Amino acid sequence: MNNTGDAQDLSRFDISEEEKDKLVAEVIRYILFKTHQSSGCPIKRDELIQIVTKNYHQRALPAAVIEQAKEKLSNIFGYELKELQRSRPSTKTQTRFSQLSVADTRSYIVISQLPANVFQKHVEDINTAPLTGFTFVIVSIVYLAGGKISEENLWHHMRRMGLQETDENHSSLGNIKLLLETLVQQRYLQKDKLNGPEGNSVLYELAERTLDGEVYQKIKAYVSQIVNKDLGTVEVDD
Repeated sequence: MNNTGDAQDLSRFDISEEEKDKLVAEVIRYILFKTHQSSGCPIKRDELIQIVTKNYHQRALPAAVIEQAKEKLSNIFGYELKELQRSRPSTKTQTRFSQLSVADTRSYIVISQLPANVFQKHVEDINTAPLTGFTFVIVSIVYLAGGKISEENLWHHMRRMGLQETDENHSSLGNIKLLLETLVQQRYLQKDKLNGPEGNSVLYELAERTLDGEVYQKIKAYVSQIVNKDLGTVEVDD
């Protein structure tokens, strides 16, 4: 988020230092709690703005509070509050599913600033390894399919891995269908409905969290290694 120095300076607002600190602390608490509660799903900017505007009505105050919270998350907690840019459907004939049709496209995720080796050793939960692996595999399938893939084709490749639409109690992953929906909610994937002459179909695309420059390059590098080892490729949708 790019704010000017004026937007970052809380001293220009007619509220006490105690009130300013309280607002920043409330935003930070909400970010940390919501990130944990929703398993890392993005937090809408509107949610953070409402924390400030429920008692204060100064127009520029929410942006200043969010910026101060962002700085403290980084300096004190070692987290980056990163803004996501919402992806758009790839064709004009697609209609976004209701869970994605929100007016406010600005949202944030929390990313650890720790070095990868330190994070893996001291923070990462080994119990989440199957979910991390699932995320990487599904995103890689969509990547190899050219960045978008039909729901039918995606499940075809998942079934080849032993993952079934009807499986609600997988030994490591639990409900597979719900887990795929979680990747949409977390904005690794975007799910769109395609209205065509032969009826409706569903298309999955890489979403903004996956298209982030650093993440995208890592996926590209890992997938290239796999392909070079002749472990197979994915069929591309027409």
